[in-house]
Amino acid sequence: MKRFTTPLIFLLLAIAISCKSEPKKEETKQPQTDQENTTKSKTSEGLPFIWEGANVYFLLTDRFYNGDTTNDELLNRTKETGKLRGFEGGDFRGIIKKIEEGYFKDLGINALWFNPVVEQIHESVDEGTGNTYAFHGYWAKDWTKIDPNYGTYKELKELIDVAHKNGIRILMDVVLNHTGPVTEKDPVWPDSWVRTSPQCTYKDYATAVTCTLVKNLPDIKTESNEDVELPQVLINKWKSEGRLEIELAELDVFFTKTGLKRSPKNYIIKWLTDYVRELGIDGYRVDTVKHVEEGAWNVLAEQAKIAFADWKSKNPDKILDDNDFYVLGELYGYGIDGKRYYDFGDRKVDYFANGFDNMINFQFKYDASKNDYEALFSKYSKILHTNLVGKSVMNYISSHDDGDPFDKDRTKQYESATKLLLTPGISQIYYGDETARPLIIEDTQGDATLRSNMNWDVVENDTIKTSLLHWQKLGTFRKHHPSVGAGKHQQISKSPYVFSRSYNKNGISDKVVIGLDLPQGEKTIQINSVFPEGAILVDHYSGIETKVSQNTATINSNHPIALLELKK
Repeated sequence: MKRFTTPLIFLLLAIAISCKSEPKKEETKQPQTDQENTTKSKTSEGLPFIWEGANVYFLLTDRFYNGDTTNDELLNRTKETGKLRGFEGGDFRGIIKKIEEGYFKDLGINALWFNPVVEQIHESVDEGTGNTYAFHGYWAKDWTKIDPNYGTYKELKELIDVAHKNGIRILMDVVLNHTGPVTEKDPVWPDSWVRTSPQCTYKDYATAVTCTLVKNLPDIKTESNEDVELPQVLINKWKSEGRLEIELAELDVFFTKTGLKRSPKNYIIKWLTDYVRELGIDGYRVDTVKHVEEGAWNVLAEQAKIAFADWKSKNPDKILDDNDFYVLGELYGYGIDGKRYYDFGDRKVDYFANGFDNMINFQFKYDASKNDYEALFSKYSKILHTNLVGKSVMNYISSHDDGDPFDKDRTKQYESATKLLLTPGISQIYYGDETARPLIIEDTQGDATLRSNMNWDVVENDTIKTSLLHWQKLGTFRKHHPSVGAGKHQQISKSPYVFSRSYNKNGISDKVVIGLDLPQGEKTIQINSVFPEGAILVDHYSGIETKVSQNTATINSNHPIALLELKK
């Protein structure tokens, strides 16, 4: 991509030759501000990281935090835009700053997903919403380069290194389905690479895959297995940037070593896996899964796992754990209904069998709205440990493109956190879920209302501080205990509502007991032999210690929730 110096080109070529063989409700009761012992207790936070129980934070780089104002206005992206449809200034430096400040640590975040950050189209488009620039990252121009409005390649590397040092894995958002829109500054790629029609009608498999998602969004011909030449526009760009020879040499190495055809999808797979091989990216969040042939995802996953293994072999001092590369997909409309496949009408595809470890669960907001805690938790636990055993789903309450979120008016902060962070599966916090960032912004059109700037100004507001503390306590508990997201759920008592989670796999054992909607003051919680008689427990929520006596634990706190863990 961009790391080697010119003298190494001949070495690369030599390597290439040698590799030939190779409804709106009133908010539920809020917890009171802590008055109890908040001293950090020694608990099970040293347990290994389990992807299936991860607590993921998803942010739009441009909207999160502006850490470097010098990159705010680049590439002449200066046209007046529709509201919240231009670049606002957020960047890698801002994310780094918040990691170093401990913001993510306090939330219990152990995986970070940010939007695609490869170079975006330079010009704006206007589709009736006012001029729109590619601040969101889903309109790629050049997969081999980082968009300068987000920062530099060096800063991206620093971000990943800082995240890893703080125990945070990185999910890179990747797009294989399409390029960015065509503009005067961003010419269309050759017919051998893309199609510009027909537009998808979603009647069957073909009309959802071999078509363009929307008008003026060229669709990569991912079905092609034919060798194609590089787009001349890309060659000219690399030449003007002084890196044509190095990019061509790297391509020779990749295709010689892998034996893959020089097809459109395989070029992009090479470019995407470079970031894994060079930076140690821990996983992908894959965009538009059902709009690409499933075989392409198998190749991407396989090459990413090889690249991750290569990075680990060259960076033994930076390895966080022995987890394999993780692949999570956005299969629009998929829900945790017990099925592994997506039905196109004329064809059913099991994407879990085609490179994916996890799918975003578009069903969670509905399940969270219509079910009480027990119905929600028991349903998800049962499915994840039967039909989806070995796989998982990612639950969310809001996102960058879901216009019907769980709590659009932000009136249910306590319930949102409790259901999201305690439901089996991976939890995804969309930036500002924890601070009630507004999802209704006046004078915006379309999904811009979901993509406002992070509301850092309210973090010290007393009401927000109280609800944020609730998010933090649940998040850190989930982070410390893989059993919360990846374990099996078991109800202990209906009233008061108490349940356990237990995880026992691959030599890792973890168990917790949780009580919800508990009375304030003194409360006696059934343990159901999860912990032995006489065991010392800590309520992670209040910091209070208690002892198991006659198979119960007694807590005297002002909170309607208890998060019981074994004191170590």
